[in-house]
Amino acid sequence: MIIIAGYSHTKNARQRDAVVAALANMVERARKQDGCIDMSIGADSVDPERINVFECWRDQQSWKTWRKIAKPPKVALKQVRVKLYRTEKAEKPF
Repeated sequence: MIIIAGYSHTKNARQRDAVVAALANMVERARKQDGCIDMSIGADSVDPERINVFECWRDQQSWKTWRKIAKPPKVALKQVRVKLYRTEKAEKPF
């Protein structure tokens, strides 16, 4: 399983919602892809410049296939702190 998780910051709070909206179509397309367990790019509930990123893919191949066709829109970000995590195990948390 591949997990992409982290956050980015826009240059100012006025830009955040426009950036999230610009990425919405990509999120919709990703969720329809074979191997996409979940994907979310959304506004943070506390920081007005922060955008949270989460992707979960069945395996590296499905993620790589998506990356070839993703074509994200060009957006200006001040800071990007996103990492790729690999795991073979998923459990119910509760």
